[in-house]
Amino acid sequence: MIAYQSTLLGRTEVAEDTMAFRFEKPRSFLFKAGQYIDLTLLGSEPGGSNGLTHTFSIASPPSAEELVVTTRMRDTAFKRALSVLPIGAEVRVEGPMGSLTLHNNTARSAVLLAGGIGIAPFLSILSHTAAERLRHPIFLFYANRYLEDAPFMDALWELERANPRFRFIPTFTRITKNYRGWKGETGHISPEMLSSHTGNLRGAIYYIAGPPMMVEAARRTLNEFGVDEDDIRTEEFAGY
Repeated sequence: MIAYQSTLLGRTEVAEDTMAFRFEKPRSFLFKAGQYIDLTLLGSEPGGSNGLTHTFSIASPPSAEELVVTTRMRDTAFKRALSVLPIGAEVRVEGPMGSLTLHNNTARSAVLLAGGIGIAPFLSILSHTAAERLRHPIFLFYANRYLEDAPFMDALWELERANPRFRFIPTFTRITKNYRGWKGETGHISPEMLSSHTGNLRGAIYYIAGPPMMVEAARRTLNEFGVDEDDIRTEEFAGY
């Protein structure tokens, strides 16, 4: 695996207890939308079960000049160190890795199911799709507990406005209709929710990214929906 040097350029709060970190993209670093990296904080003191290295999906598209990763700010040794990392600090990037990348056949729709921070690889894919004017029909079902928990909502709405082939369906599991004016979906992603937005869709490829329990539940939902296992691709976000 190739290792690259990079530096921290900035950090932004993108949802409650959720931060996005921007790193310089090494000149020779190439990746596909949907892939991930291992990020090592150089010069930090070891501590905690996570150590100094953490795995992150890349949230930015391949055409961007920066590498963006995002994470829930849990109380771990790695994330405590990351939260106070000085701007300009050096880090090591290893990768890219992973195969949660968009299929090539534009005649087959892509149905993306994201839970929480699992939105990261899909944001990269959707941004890349828009930048390259790819013609895949895409549906994104995005589940969070509350509106405040959901990273990148504004960016996703903007991507939907810019791409007539993309439909964005967020849903919230712990709110009711009209919570802070919300009039969209509520509850977990279900076969009924999928059917109401995709209709009699046939031949789609389904992608799932999120915490392990969410991925398992979404896979069961797709099985109930009649999706063949060969048409399901997943990535679990443990410890995020």
